[in-house]
Formats: sequence, structure tokens, C-alpha cells
Amino acid sequence: METVAPLEEVLDLIKETGGESNKLCYQCGLCDTVCPWNRVRPFSIRKIIRQANFGLTEIENEEIWRCTTCGRCPQQCPRGVNQIEVGVSSRRIASEFDVFPAAVRPVRGAAASLIGEGNPIGEERKKRADWAEGQSVKTFEEGMEVLYFPGCYLSYDPRLKKVAVATANILNKAGIDYGILGSKENCCGESIRKTGNEEVFKTLAKENIKTFIEHGVHKILVSSPHCYHTFKNEYPEFMVNFEVVHITQYLFELINDGRLELTKDYGKKITYHDPCDLGRHNGIYDEPREALKKISGLDLIEMPDSREDSLCCGGGGGRIWMETPKGERFSDLRVEQASEVGAEVLVTSCPYCITHFEDSRLTLEDVEDGEGLEVKDITEIIQEVI
Repeated sequence: METVAPLEEVLDLIKETGGESNKLCYQCGLCDTVCPWNRVRPFSIRKIIRQANFGLTEIENEEIWRCTTCGRCPQQCPRGVNQIEVGVSSRRIASEFDVFPAAVRPVRGAAASLIGEGNPIGEERKKRADWAEGQSVKTFEEGMEVLYFPGCYLSYDPRLKKVAVATANILNKAGIDYGILGSKENCCGESIRKTGNEEVFKTLAKENIKTFIEHGVHKILVSSPHCYHTFKNEYPEFMVNFEVVHITQYLFELINDGRLELTKDYGKKITYHDPCDLGRHNGIYDEPREALKKISGLDLIEMPDSREDSLCCGGGGGRIWMETPKGERFSDLRVEQASEVGAEVLVTSCPYCITHFEDSRLTLEDVEDGEGLEVKDITEIIQEVI
């Protein structure tokens, strides 16, 4: 029998997250029509909204954990319902009751690692800056132009360390006075917050804020759209405001200002994927495209579902830690779209997207021995042409 959350707790949590307007939902179903889940299996965010409004949230049900917080449904809702906040509120209740379906249990391990080591993937805090060895990367000191915050996956994941190194090479080439905090930084906390664990998020955020202030940080450069969204839009809840810049914005600025010269051709057809937290949630669509268009010989082709309609990779909302069965992965659809438009390289600017696209690229039937479509971060492209 499903565990059903008490009505009072559901309504209180909805009100706490600004969800009063959710009572206006009249079940039109537009949210369901744009949800990427319905491309791979039946799913109804409308049903979850209805359950929450009537205090019938089934917290043992895996459905409340499916939402990737991609932002497509709030974008379409004619009544201003914030489906994401309602879904996260339901997850908070599940977290408080410590109720996790089997497919969601890795969230527990991620939370434990975040508390103990400051990252969700079980790596040692003291190794957070190992990616920078031999890269002429300094420790951040007050007065430097910018703090580079690579985030957890670029600090530890073997594939994504290449993105951090590419970024450092670009910053060095442009003569930027920057540094990193290494083991002194924590995960930004975005994904664990989306799973409903507000306590761990607040702990991570407060520790990061304390560290930033103590080191005299004013401007933060990030590689992950999840870090960008959290530092820019959620850390101000703690009465602080840092200047936050995503690497795609910074690259465009450096190229336009003449601080970064692109000297080589890149004679390939590429397509650019808009990460949800960068595009829909923060409106950054033009800068990455304009930076890529500055490269001689590069042919930029748009996929279906681009810009505001971009197809989610499937990693948001904490699902980066959850297993998604083959046949239900949005990233498979996206890699197929890239191939269908004739792209040789699928370019993006998010560690979650790269992780999912690399998996899909290697598991789809038409890819043999890792050949064919390449998946790259925008910094890896820029690094090749400077």
C-alpha cells in the first residue's frame, strides 16, 4: 500500500514554496503535452499537481521522482502554476519520511557524500584540485579578477576533467588573473535541493558563502549551468549577491573584446544543445552560438527542439544519480537528432548533458567502437582553435 502524505503537510510545503497559485490549475494538460517523458513513456505531471492540491501525494511512488525540472511545463502553463516547486515539495515530504523507491535510493548515497566530502560522487575532498596539476592554475587570492568554480563533475570525472583543463588553458591564453579554491569549495547544492533535501542544500550553501566571503570573492566563473543557476538565483536567499558568469558568456566576452584570438579553422559541422538550466531557466541562448560562429570553417546546424524548446538531457532534478532504463533516455533522442541533421560534433556546455550524451553515443546501435558523432563541451572546441 502506498504511503500518502498528510494533507496539512502537503499544503504547508506548497505555500512555503510560493505554490498558492497551484490551486488555479484547471487540469488543461498542456504540461503533459510538452513533458519530455511522454516521448519515451506515459507520465503525467498534471496528476501530481492534482494529488498535491488534495493532499494525496503518494510518497512511495516513483512518479514524483521523474521530473527533471527542465522547465518546459511552467513555460507553457496558462495559469502560472509552478509545477517544479510542487514536485520538489512532494520530494521534501518523502525525504522527511526517508521514503525512497528502489530506483531513487542512490540519492541517499549522494547526500551522505555531500555531507562528508562536499561532492555527490564519493570522491575525497582533498583531491578536488588534482585536475589542475601541471596546468598553471593558482589558488584564488583576494584581488584576483575572477574565481573559477569548476564544480564537482569537472573536478573528479575523468571525461569532464578535460573540460576543466580546456577552460584553464583558455583562461591562461587570454591572460586572465584567476584562481580556484580546490578542497575549500563544496558542491553548489542544486541537485540535492531538487531531490527535496533542503537541509543538506542549506549546509552546502552556507559553507560556500562563508568561504567566498573569507577569500574576498566577488566574481565567480562557472562551467556548470546548475552552479550558475544556484549561485545567481538561489544563494541570494542567504542575503548575498555575487557576480556570476557562465563560461559561454565569458568566452563570448573574451572573443568580442579581443582578449582571446581564434587563429585556426574548425572544418566540421556541429550542432549546439541548450542545457535547461542555462537556456530555459536563465535565457542564455545567443552567447554560446555567437562564440561558435566566430570560428572560421565551423558550420553550425540547429536541431529540432532548440533554444526555448530544447530537449532535456534527462539529468536534472537529481536524476543524474538515478538509473534510467534503456529506451527511456531523453539523451538517446537528442543524439539521434544530432545525427539526423548531419552534425559531426554535438556541442553543449553542461557536465550533466555531456555525461548523458556520451553514454547514449556509445550505446546506440549505429555507433561502433566509439566512432561517429563526437560530444564536446564548447571550451574543448575553443581550445582547439586558439
